[in-house]
Parts: sequence; structure tokens; C-alpha cells
Amino acid sequence: MILRRVFYRWLFIAVVVLPLWLAIGWAIFGSGGWGTLGLLIVLPASFLALFVIAIIVRARPTVREQKAVSWGDVGVLGAWHASIVAAGFYGDAAVGFGVLAIALSVVAFWWALVQLLRDGARRVQATMDEFERVAAQQRGEAPTKLPPVDAGEVIVVRESRPSPEQDGPARPE
Repeated sequence: MILRRVFYRWLFIAVVVLPLWLAIGWAIFGSGGWGTLGLLIVLPASFLALFVIAIIVRARPTVREQKAVSWGDVGVLGAWHASIVAAGFYGDAAVGFGVLAIALSVVAFWWALVQLLRDGARRVQATMDEFERVAAQQRGEAPTKLPPVDAGEVIVVRESRPSPEQDGPARPE
């Protein structure tokens, strides 16, 4: 759980740190003018990709409640971030790691999006099950036993009217 929470906090830090590492790594290990031109394209693209995927991951209700990402997120996003770090060394394998980072960014985007949709679908299904249970109770049918559902924050509004006995004696009009 600690690693998942650390990764939860790391997501938005990585939006700045990883593109910065690519620039610093280029200053230390890189060379050539065409690479500098490529870096002008890669830095904003990596910043944008990291930001969008971090937003999608943090949008999931379970991630917000637990303040921790899932183990699948740690694996997919961790591999993607590691490939970005490896590409920032600009050695002989930099092109391979760059291609791997691009491929993993696509995988990370779809992973995060599918997880968001699945989490949302579970929430909607739980809400509909509860709606059906309450509707069955109101129709007088035997209620079906469902496990308790945590639907997040719920606001309950009740309207209560005092009975005639609580109003006191009737007033002549």
C-alpha cells in the first residue's frame, strides 16, 4: 500500500520531473543539432502525455478514495516512466528506449482509460442495484439481499412534517 500511495503522489511530480530529466540528460549525454530539434518536439509531448494520463488515473473514484493507485497502474505506468528515464541517458540504446516509451505511453493511456470506465461502470451498477432494491421494497416485494455498497459521499435530504398531534390544539379560523 505504501508503494501505491507513493506512486499516487509521484504521478503529478513526474509530469515536470521526467521531461526535465530528458532536457538535462540531453545536456549531459546528447549531442547534435537534429537531436535538439527532436527534443523541442519530445519535451512538450511528454509533458502533455504525462499530464493527461495522470489526470485520467486520478479521476477514478477508487484512486481518489484510497489515495493510492492500483498495482496494475504501478506496473504499466512504472514501466513507462522507467523507459522515459532510460531514454534520457541518450546512449546507444536511446532510440530503442524512446520507441518503447512512445509505445508504453499509448498502452498507459488506454490502460488508464479502460480502468476509469470500468470503475465508473461498477459505480453505476451498484447504484442501479440499490435503486432496484429500494423500488422492490416500495412495491412490497420481498427485498433481495445485496451486499452493502460504498457509493462514496451521499447527501440525504428528508422532509418531515409534524403530525396533527404535535401541532398542538387546533386553532379556530
